[in-house]
Formats: sequence, C-alpha cells, structure tokens
Amino acid sequence: MAQTPAFDTSQQIGPDPVLPEPQQELLPDLKVAKVVGWKDGETPSVPEGLKVTAYAKDLANPRTVHTLPNGDVLVVQSKAPEGKPLSRPKDFIRGWIMAMASGGGGEQKETNLITLLRDTNRDGEVDERHDLLTGLDSPFGLAWADNTLYVASASAILAYPYELGQNQISEAPRPLTPLPGGPLNHHWTKDMALSPDGRMLYVSVGSNSNVAENGLEAEKGRAAIWQVDRQTGAARVFASGLRNPNGLTFHPQTGELWTVVNERDELGPNLVPDYMTSVKDGGFYGWPWSYYGDHVDPRVYPPRPDMVEKAIKPDYALSSHVAALGMAFAEGSAMPQAYANGAFVGNRGSWNRDSFNGYKVVYIPFENGKPSGKTQDVVTDFINGEQARGRPVGLGIDGTGALLVADDAGNTVWRVASSDGTVTPQTRGTDGVSTSAQGSTSLRTGRIADTASAIVTDTGTPQTSRERLTGQEAMSGAPEKLRPAQMQIAPATGL
Repeated sequence: MAQTPAFDTSQQIGPDPVLPEPQQELLPDLKVAKVVGWKDGETPSVPEGLKVTAYAKDLANPRTVHTLPNGDVLVVQSKAPEGKPLSRPKDFIRGWIMAMASGGGGEQKETNLITLLRDTNRDGEVDERHDLLTGLDSPFGLAWADNTLYVASASAILAYPYELGQNQISEAPRPLTPLPGGPLNHHWTKDMALSPDGRMLYVSVGSNSNVAENGLEAEKGRAAIWQVDRQTGAARVFASGLRNPNGLTFHPQTGELWTVVNERDELGPNLVPDYMTSVKDGGFYGWPWSYYGDHVDPRVYPPRPDMVEKAIKPDYALSSHVAALGMAFAEGSAMPQAYANGAFVGNRGSWNRDSFNGYKVVYIPFENGKPSGKTQDVVTDFINGEQARGRPVGLGIDGTGALLVADDAGNTVWRVASSDGTVTPQTRGTDGVSTSAQGSTSLRTGRIADTASAIVTDTGTPQTSRERLTGQEAMSGAPEKLRPAQMQIAPATGL
C-alpha cells in the first residue's frame, strides 16, 4: 500500500526533501514497466531548442559512454555477473523484477564488451564502429591517460595499453587492483573517474545488500568510493556510507568530485530519495545506519548513534527510487545557454513504488559550484503507459559538445544537441586532463603508499567472469590502520 495516494514527488527534489514516516511491509510496492524497445522511427522527446537522434543502435545493454581526447566515443556494454544463488523470498522477487526491467529492445547480442564509435567529420553521425574489447567481466567505468585505457570491471581495474586512433586492443592488460566482487555481488557496477591532475582514479563500489542484511562482513570495501593510484594500484577508501554510488565526475570549475547515489528500499514508495552530492575526502554519508543525514533506519541492528552523528547530508535529492546512474556536467559543451551551467542526471527508473518515477534525463542548474534550482526535464518518453521503450543510464558529452545518453534497455546511445547545429570548436574528452598533467604520477599522500604492499596486483587478476576474484584476497597481515580498501568496513570513519 502507498503511504499516501497523492504524494507529490516534486517535494523530494532539492536540498531539503520531504521525508514521510518509514513504512515497513512484508513486500514492497511493485510496479514494473516491461521493456518493449523502440519501434522504427521512435525517439525520446526533448524540449524546444534541442534535437535528439540515435547515435548508435543495436548495442548490447549500453551502460556508460566515454569520450576520448580525439573525439572517439567508447560505449561500455554489460550485464550483471553470475553470482551467489538466491536464498530469501525477497531476493527471488527482486530477481524476477530485474529480469522484467532488463533490456529487451531488438535482437539480443553478446554483451560485456566495449565498442568504439568514430565521427570523422564532426557532423554528429557515426562513420566507423569497432569492437575495441570483448569477453570482459561486466565492465562499467573507464578512464584514459598516458596511452592507457583503464577499465573497471565487476572485480578489478585493468590497465590496457592503448594509443588514440586504434580500433582494437589485443595486448593483455596490466592488473591494477582487485575490487570487491563475487560470489555475492549485489551492486556490481563499478564506475570510475580520473582526477583533474591525472594522478588518481576514483572508483565507486556499491553495497552488497539493501541495508546490511547479509552482515557487515559482506560489506568490506563496499558502499564507498575508492581512490586508486593509477601507477601502483595502491588504494584507500576516499568516502563511505554511500549505498550505491555511480556517475562519478569532477566539477569543471571547483574540481570537487560528485556522484549520484541509489538509496535503500523497503521503507515505502516515497522513501528514500536517491540523491546527487559532492563527495568529501573522509566523508561518511550514513549507510546503513541512517539516510539523508541523521534519519535513523530502524532496521539496522545494532544501532550506531555515533555513526549517525557523523553522517553528512547530501547536497541534492532527486526523489525516491528514480535509480539515478549517470551524471555529466554541461560546462564547455555546445548545449544551448539554458543548459550552460549545471549537471545532467540519468534516472533509469523505478520498480518498487506504486507509480513510476524517473525514466528520464533531467538537468539541474548550478551556481557557485552548487545546485541552485529545480530539475528540468531534458530527455523524456522512455516510458509509454505501462511499458518502457528504454531506460537512460550513463551520460557523457561527445566530441562536438552534444549530450550522449546510454539507453541500456533500448540498446541505443542517443545524441541530444542544439537544434541550430552548434558544435564546440575543439574536442573535450571525458577525462579533461592535459598532457602535461598526465605526466605527474607521484602519490598524493603516504597513507596511500603505505597500503601498496597489501594490495594484490599480480598477473593473476581476472579478465573474465570465469576467473573472477572476490576482491578480498588482498589481506596480507597489514596493521589494522593500514588495511587495504578491500578489507575495510566504513573505513572513512575508522571502523
């Protein structure tokens, strides 16, 4: 049952969302949009002043997009890895729901690959298409620096030799660092961003549960954003208490790291709002003990009022269960002036509330480096009645300054551009790092260097799901305070 039949989700958008009383039920509200895909000639809708076209079709569950400095676009396609057999009734229900809501548009293809799209004359249309890497272990996040492509898979970060302009990667990767993986791998997506100075990788690792019902031991290294030295693989947890962070990106003016986060379920259709926030070094954001600051989750036992007191309130709520997974800042793009200073967010869409929420790309204006107004719908009509044509996930800016939207259910990447044909004079890559900055590879702090010896980076790090590590083999008897990120629980708070 819904908490209120007339709850207005717009009350939950902004820095101070309305949070109704939690409501625990045996089964959550369910409303699943069956994926039907896009018919020929169909596209999402955009406001006046914009135009939308299919940049690439017939993909295999495209999750994220990444623009290289030469304008080539990499599309990461993947599905969840095989995992531990389900045991709870709620897990079976969730599995069925996820199957209903998965991609189904067009012919089903082999996935877990990275495809390169090349627009040779910058006219907004793809002229060449190449499968750059195949047979990967549920890849998601990418970064490129110093002729190296970094791929964050479900269980490791791998570094591939790659020069701009190549159409295929055939060399074996250098294993950089393991990430928490299976056999239980509840939130498997590992997004990634390169620091503005080119020295560090930031990687999102979602929780292994809804609210730690599998025990805190299963949450080692999870519900966190890691900082990883891209030369040595030495890692530490940068921030924690983030249930399922994705869409990692740096603000182009302030240099702050931002993320969107999927919050917890089963407290009712209108709790808890997913959110967008800047991320502080050492910050703790509440999960699992509290949500949206100091709102205690009564299901988590034993209670930890000390942790609740430390919880940082997020910057901006997006409303409940929108499943925000992608984020891209507009600065430096060729989008119209109305979208010149703010962030685009991809809301994949709800399944566990009594009416649909999300299923669109929105824009949030910024001022002085912070959100400053209500969301504006930018790309809509992914849902049609009770059916989903597609579901927006990862976002990016292409080499001409247009917005790219990865639609993992519609198996399409959409391009949203100014209707007057404006393009940027030069290509801006996703990583946004100059060549001189990329040459600096020294560690930022001794705290990272101290953990380097405790991190497994041998040549046995997996490339495929059949060889996957759990991400917890990195323990090597290091002192408690120097434990690697893989073995820490809420480490940003010293636990």
